[in-house]
Amino acid sequence: MSGALAAIFRRDLTLAMRIGGGAMVGVVFFLAVVTIVPFGVGPDMNLLARIGPAILWIGALLATLLGLDRLFQADADDGSLDLMMMAPTPLPLVIAAKAAAHWLATGLPLVAAAPLLGLFLNVPPEAMGAVALTLAAGTPALSLIGAVGAALSVALRRGGLLMAILVLPLTIPVLIFGVAATNAAIVGPLPFGQPFTILLALSLMSLVLGPIAAAAALRFGLE
Repeated sequence: MSGALAAIFRRDLTLAMRIGGGAMVGVVFFLAVVTIVPFGVGPDMNLLARIGPAILWIGALLATLLGLDRLFQADADDGSLDLMMMAPTPLPLVIAAKAAAHWLATGLPLVAAAPLLGLFLNVPPEAMGAVALTLAAGTPALSLIGAVGAALSVALRRGGLLMAILVLPLTIPVLIFGVAATNAAIVGPLPFGQPFTILLALSLMSLVLGPIAAAAALRFGLE
């Protein structure tokens, strides 16, 4: 079973790195969002410092959504998804492996790029580590929640818009506590630990419930 999951993980990671350069597309989109905002806001550095955490998280959320429409659609088109559903390996574990590959190709580069891009938003250098830590704790939840939306839209033609409509409301708690933890690390006065712990709990809850919900959605949509 572990060998099959490792093969699926390696396959999805390879495809994500080859087709359209999934990791680089996300980072470039993240860079575009972060660099455009200062031009719109103007030279008010204090305002940039206040809205910086929200901009970083919104950019990460939108960049994560870029590759989610391909999470199951290509497998459904070539028949691989039917084989995965009939295989002895539990479908929720297969989905978890695919979501892990998506996060490694899309979410992890965003985490690595966030401290550098935070300079554009006047984020203090001493807070860069905390900003990256909050993204590392919260972006797995975005991939796992996105897997549920991708599974719901896989049976529909041009379901990308529907997927975004389904996923965005579910990601609001992650966005709220991610921004709160980042704000706490930069300006306070709330302690960093409380929103960060809730952010970790959201990711762990998504890890448990997300693959199960996505598997149920795939079975319902393809029957």
